[in-house]
Order: sequence, then structure tokens, then C-alpha cells
Amino acid sequence: MDSRVLKIRSWVATVVVLVAIAGGALLSQGFRNWTDHTVFGAPRTPIAVAQNALPISLGNFANGFSAVLKPALPAVVNISSSKVVKAGRNDMSPMFNDPFFRQFFGDQFGQAQPHAEREQSLGSGVIVSSDGTILTNNHVIEGATEIKVSLNDKREFKAKLVGTDPKTDIAVLKIDATNLQILPLGDSNQLQVGDLIFAIGDPFNIGETATMGIVSATGRDSGNLRIEQYESFIQTDAAINPGNSGGAMIDIHGNLVGINTAILSHGSGGNEGIGFAVPVSMVKPVMDQILAHGKVVRGYLGILPQDVTPELASQFGLKQVGGVLIGNVSSDTPAAQAGLKRGDIILKINGEPVNAVNQFRIKIGDMAPGTPLKLDIWRDGTTQNVSVTLIESTDKKGLKEGEGEGDNGSNEGSLYGISVEDLNSDIAQQLHLPSGSQGVVVDSVDQASSAVGKLQRGDVIQEVNHQPIKNQSDFRNAVKAANGKSVLLLVNREGQTQYVVIEAQ
Repeated sequence: MDSRVLKIRSWVATVVVLVAIAGGALLSQGFRNWTDHTVFGAPRTPIAVAQNALPISLGNFANGFSAVLKPALPAVVNISSSKVVKAGRNDMSPMFNDPFFRQFFGDQFGQAQPHAEREQSLGSGVIVSSDGTILTNNHVIEGATEIKVSLNDKREFKAKLVGTDPKTDIAVLKIDATNLQILPLGDSNQLQVGDLIFAIGDPFNIGETATMGIVSATGRDSGNLRIEQYESFIQTDAAINPGNSGGAMIDIHGNLVGINTAILSHGSGGNEGIGFAVPVSMVKPVMDQILAHGKVVRGYLGILPQDVTPELASQFGLKQVGGVLIGNVSSDTPAAQAGLKRGDIILKINGEPVNAVNQFRIKIGDMAPGTPLKLDIWRDGTTQNVSVTLIESTDKKGLKEGEGEGDNGSNEGSLYGISVEDLNSDIAQQLHLPSGSQGVVVDSVDQASSAVGKLQRGDVIQEVNHQPIKNQSDFRNAVKAANGKSVLLLVNREGQTQYVVIEAQ
């Protein structure tokens, strides 16, 4: 063999060894530096806050990741819950639903009498204190009359429900046990796309199971699915299957960084590489409030926020996309009392920029009632400052959407294919609108229209390019004045107003 080839191979081998040594030193130093970070910048509590990172070196991974998972598996539990529901289904043959039989035997023939049934639910949970505090998903135990926890060592306990927070899908349980293996809480704010993570749970009730993947995204919402009201998910491709809900997402140090919550699936219910976990940065304050007060109390401002799209930014004179647009201001709320108006754009909260509805909701929801805020808002082409004090958030039921009938509409420009009719008192009542409401009701939207997906039947158009609309005549005039260009609509849907931009076509 050519001596030059041997020399090159020898040189390459030397470089590989040096890189491995240097990489190991840097990796070890990186892990040591991570342990010096105080989690969440707050004093450590008795509840499972990471104190020491798992001692890891390259040698630990010679045969895989057992050094990370072995101590973590006993801290993940199986949760089974049950509740009694009333059922009144028809257990007889479908033929008894036929009108021919009913005319002779009556509507009740073949109907089973209402009776009670016990509904079972399975999921996972995470032990976060040695005396039996357990985190899981609200949907795992929602409505349960009995909750049972099975440990890794086969012991079973009846669990007490400490409290729940449906808005983040988190629940806290307590079992009467001591000296339990726990998972320390990590810092999910440090996660980056590409970081290695593990999902642990009890899928299909077959026992604790670990899967591996990477962080696919952080701060993710579920889009139109709206899985939860407050969403800032960790997205992963680690397999999360039925029964994994409430289980643990851990990092390479063996610390808990998320609670597995949901998957996106095309009807099969199985894993398709898109799973979501609630980050510990959201879970911990929820857990702390539940442990302290039995519930979660959030701040409330009283507006309907909208993301500012490039089209909306242009319509409102913003030079760059940012902030959240106020689509509606509820009466007798802090926002109304502070003088906030529909069409204002909130740019900053206490000096910190806000750029998305999810970010805005979480920021306001994390604040306690009574918290004073200084808002930077964009109004009429200028930046203004508004002071406001939050009150306690309360749940309010949404209004149902009604429907209108009509066939008069638009055939011009950006509003091509939108059929509308005048809003009369009968339709307003169906739509649950206040007496005296004005506008035109959308009856249909042609599939060729650029308004598809933005407007729907029953929407009430109250403004076109900031001009009030009282009837079809006003609507047609506003359409002509737009001269085929994009238009900004103020739309009332289900009793709430929001802005919509319909692009020119």
C-alpha cells in the first residue's frame, strides 16, 4: 500500500481521537454549567426542582440511554379513573326504529330504560414529590368518581384529586405514600429545536414505556384545533400513543420538561410524529397555585385579541407586523374602564413586546388579579400609553351562531361571491345580538371568493374600511368605494367582533 495513504490514515485517526477527547470535555463542561443555573430564577421548593444534573459522560451512552431512563421510569405511573354516567341507548334491533313498527307499537317499543354505566379511562402520571404528589392531564381524570394509581413496583393506591386547571389541561393528585422515586423539574425554557428528549408513559395499559425523539418546535399552538385555551406546547416526534396522556417528557439530564398531552392523528388515534407536551414552565405555576389554593386564579383584561397579519398591519398603518389587535372590548371590564377601543393594537405589556395572541393570553393569565399594567398601543397612526389593572378571570359561555336567509350580495372586487341580507330584529334575536344592532348578515360565500375561510354564514358585517354598515345599500356603496382593492371588515360572530381582511382578487 502507498506510504502516503498510510500516513493520511494515521493522521485522520489522530484527529478523530483528539476531537472525541475535546468533545467529551466540552460536553461534560456544558452539563456542569447547566447545573449552576437556578431553575425559573426562584428559590427551590420541596417539589421536585432539579438540583443536580444526571452525571453524564460519553461512556454513559455506549449502550444507549439507560443511564437517563432507568431512574426516571419508576417516577411515571399508570392512572385509571372511572365515573358513573346515565345511558338510555336502544339495545334492541335497529328494525324497531322503523316507522312501520312504531305506528303499531309506539315510540317506546324496543327502547331500553335509562340505566347507569361505569365509564373507564386510562392515562399516565408523574410523581414530583416523594410523599405522593402526582401531575397528570385534566382530561385523564375529568369527572372521575374514583381514581386509582398503579406504581412501577405494582403497588396500587386510591388517589385524591387536589385540583385541576382545564385551561392548561393539568391536574394534581395525591396518594398516601412515602419515599417515592420522583422526577425533578427541569427548565423547559432552555429547550431548543433539535434537543434530544424522551416520552415516558403507559400506552395501551401495557406498562411504562419510553420513546425517543427530538424537540420539533417550542411555543407551539395547535392552530384551529384549539386543544387548550392556553397553548405554548413543546412539539416532538417522539411516539406518544393513547394512554401516554399525563406522562413525562424528560430531557437528556433526566429532568421533567413537559407533560405529554396530545397528538395529531388522521383518525387512527396512533402516533404520526406530531405530539404535544405542556412545558414545565407553564405546569409549575399552575401546580403551585393548586397546591396552595386548590385552584388557579388568573388575571383578566376583557378584550378579544387577534393576531396581526401583514394584511391587518397594512390596513392599520403599522410599518411592521407585531402586537395583538383588539377585535372586541367587553363592557364593565378593566379594558373598557381604561378606555381601550376596538381597533387598538397592543404592542407592549410593561415594556415587553407582545407579538401573538397565545403569548398575550399566557402573559395576562400568568398575572394575578390586581396587577397594574402599562400598555403601549397603536391607535390612529400613533403610539399611546394606557394604564390598566387586571381583575380575576371568570368563565363565560359563548353565544351560539344563528343563520339568516337572503340572496342579495356582492359581485365586485375583493367581496366577490359574498351574499348578504339586511339585519332585522328577528335575525338579530337568532344571532343573540343586542337590540338595535346594525349591519348585513352573510348568507353564503362562494367557493371562488377570496373570503372563503374568513367569512361564514351568519357573520354580521358591521363595518367596511371603518365605515359603518346599516343595510345592503351601505354595503354595496362601500364595496364600490373600495374599487376592487383589499378591504377591512368588522365582523360580529357569535356575539364577539373581530377584524377580517379580504384580499383583492
